[in-house]
Amino acid sequence: MSLFRLDASIRTAGSHSREIADLVEQEWRAAHPGDPVVRRHVGTEPVPSTAWATAVNASFTPEADRTPEQREATALAAAEVDRLVAADALLFAVPLYNFGVSQHFKTWVDLVVTDPRMAAATTPAIAGKPAVLATVRGGNYSEGTPREGWDHATGWMRRILEDVWQLDLRVVEREFTLVGVNPALDQFKDVADQLAEQARELARHHGRELAGRSAA
Repeated sequence: MSLFRLDASIRTAGSHSREIADLVEQEWRAAHPGDPVVRRHVGTEPVPSTAWATAVNASFTPEADRTPEQREATALAAAEVDRLVAADALLFAVPLYNFGVSQHFKTWVDLVVTDPRMAAATTPAIAGKPAVLATVRGGNYSEGTPREGWDHATGWMRRILEDVWQLDLRVVEREFTLVGVNPALDQFKDVADQLAEQARELARHHGRELAGRSAA
C-alpha cells in the first residue's frame, strides 16, 4: 500500500491544512505501518508557472519537433501523474487563499491534465481511487454566515477531484483558523475551538476510512 500526499500551504510551521492532513495520515499509517508515503509540497516547491502553457503547446506539436522546454514540461506532467497512478490512496491538503483556490494547487492541476492519461474526454488513470481533501479557511464561510458564498475554492476542488478525476472522495473542512491571529475574530474563540475539534475528529474518521478503502 502507498499514500500520495500533496500539500499546497505556503507555510510549513503553523499550517492548519497540514495539521488536518497529518491526522488523516496518522490514521492511514496506523493501519499500514511501514508502507510508503509519497509527498508533494507544491506550496513550497511549486510547479513552474510556465509549465502548463508549454505542455499544452507541446500537445499540438509533433514529438520530433518539440523544443527542449516542451519536452521538459511534458516529462514533468508525466512524473506528476506517475505519482498519482502509483499510489493506492490520495490525500490533498489545500487552504483557501484570498477567497479562491491556491495558485500552486491550480497550477499543479492544470499541468496534470495535460498528460494523456488525465486528458478530457478520457477515463482518468486514477478513477476510483480513494482520496481525502483537507481544506481550511481563515474565516467562517458556512451557510448563514455573512460570508456565505465567498469560498470560491472548495466547490472547484470537489469538481476536479470528485467529478473530473472520478476519485472516491471524502472532504474535511475547518473554519476560523484566523481566530487568535486576527483580533477582529476574538469573539468567536469558543465557536472556533468547537469547529476545530469537529474537523480533527472528522479527519481521524476519514483517515481510518481511507486506510480501509485503500486496502479493499
